[in-house]
Amino acid sequence: MTNPAPADGPQIPKINRDLLEPLLSTHWSYFLLVGALAGLVAAGAGAWSYQFRTGIGQTNLHPPVFWGVYIASFIFWVGASHSGTFISGVLRLTKAEWRRPVTRIAELMTFISLIIATLFVFYHLGRVWRWYYLIPYPNQREIWPNFRSPLMWDAMAVFTYATASTIYLYLPLIPDFALMRDRIEDWRKPLYRVLSLGWQGTQHQWQVLETAMRIITPLIVMVMVSVHSIVGWDFGVSLVPAWHSTIFAPYFVVGAVHSGVGLVVIGMYILRKVYHLEDYIGQEHFDKMGKLLLLTTLGLAYLYFAELLTIWYGNIPDHMWVVDSLLSGPFAVPFWFMVACVYVIPLLALTLPAFRRRPLGVMVIGVLINIGMYIERVLLIVPPLSYPRLPFNWDTYVPS
Repeated sequence: MTNPAPADGPQIPKINRDLLEPLLSTHWSYFLLVGALAGLVAAGAGAWSYQFRTGIGQTNLHPPVFWGVYIASFIFWVGASHSGTFISGVLRLTKAEWRRPVTRIAELMTFISLIIATLFVFYHLGRVWRWYYLIPYPNQREIWPNFRSPLMWDAMAVFTYATASTIYLYLPLIPDFALMRDRIEDWRKPLYRVLSLGWQGTQHQWQVLETAMRIITPLIVMVMVSVHSIVGWDFGVSLVPAWHSTIFAPYFVVGAVHSGVGLVVIGMYILRKVYHLEDYIGQEHFDKMGKLLLLTTLGLAYLYFAELLTIWYGNIPDHMWVVDSLLSGPFAVPFWFMVACVYVIPLLALTLPAFRRRPLGVMVIGVLINIGMYIERVLLIVPPLSYPRLPFNWDTYVPS
């Protein structure tokens, strides 16, 4: 957005009027939505307090399945947070100009998804009041914290990614905060004045901002890859059947981008409809995002096939028990449904140029991809833990 002088009237650019409209007038449906979401938050807080009082066993986590939907949700939302970094960072580096209308949506989704992912780490802790054990501090005797614990890796990775993503989201928002400072006259004006950091839109300020973005953009892309590699190593460095694999790091990174791009498509469609942004988010943007989804679908399909092929060809009984449970065993129905949602349907639909230019169709593909990717995260955790190396320990898990 541009930063014109603070005045009202026809001289204000149309894009500024359209994009500031939701901040200047509030419809009753907004308060209805806030009330519904507040009700969901209250229900979740009540369930969590019940877990406090009765123990984490109420979630049906038990030996040998110590990880369940909490960790699956954590992995899913960390992956979804990569949408902003990939779309904004990678496309900024490649100078893809078409990204501009969807960049802010993607960056905001990164920030929100990271908050949700962090919450699921706390949900999973049995004694959450001792959360500070996740903080790394000097530990000469190597008693606690345990630097080999995947939970500590995740805490360090998420904290690093959240810090970098917040800076990456805030920097390009500075001119927008200045615009809102000049246009909005209610109680929010002092807040926007602070957030705008005295921005006046001078040539020197623009040069400093562009330099800062050129510095942080490659850094945030490297942080994105490293963060989800660490999440993949949570599984790959263990000796659990079907987890001990060197392909998990790139598989997790590509899968994260895949679900993240699908989530951005959903956000694009909703905001386009709700705020009537058809002039700024057009069919060509959905076409470009459809091509990105097609690319990530092909990359993820290759990595998933390579992983299953390696296990199948090795034919190690401990690993084959897990693969058989997916292909034709008790987990076959959700597995093949996931394959259809994540791979088959997107490949068939997104190869058609006419389909990619239909915003509703591309949005539906994004919904299917995210449903399938969440199921994939659950299937990544539950079957390997349900079939440990000693058959008398086999058990199943159904979330509470």
